[in-house]
Amino acid sequence: MARFRAEEHIRTREDFQRIYETGRRLSSRLMTMFIRENDRSSARLGIAATKKIGSAVIRNRAKRLVRELFRHHKPTGGFDVVIVPRREMLDASYDTLEAEFRGLLDRRREGRRPRSVGSSTRRPADHSSV
Repeated sequence: MARFRAEEHIRTREDFQRIYETGRRLSSRLMTMFIRENDRSSARLGIAATKKIGSAVIRNRAKRLVRELFRHHKPTGGFDVVIVPRREMLDASYDTLEAEFRGLLDRRREGRRPRSVGSSTRRPADHSSV
């Protein structure tokens, strides 16, 4: 059985920021995935479960679900993945979660490029009226 090892965790703010700024963003109804190649031989996971989705109990459940999805469906090769769960994730069946997670990974593999989140493209919040 696959494990979620300590070296597979993304923990530092700098790592999260780098992935947000230079990774690709893929969105679905239940989660948003930021994915970026890394210089390691294995994939790493970060989870950004904000207070917007609920209490600590709810956030922890969402994180457990995401870790389980990652554990069973790790991307091959060196990738950093950050998942931002949505509240709807908690009401979905595990089969639906698996299908969405695999679908996002397949979109990454197929080379479909959604809106870029690189340094050359700014988010609307970054624009200020002059």
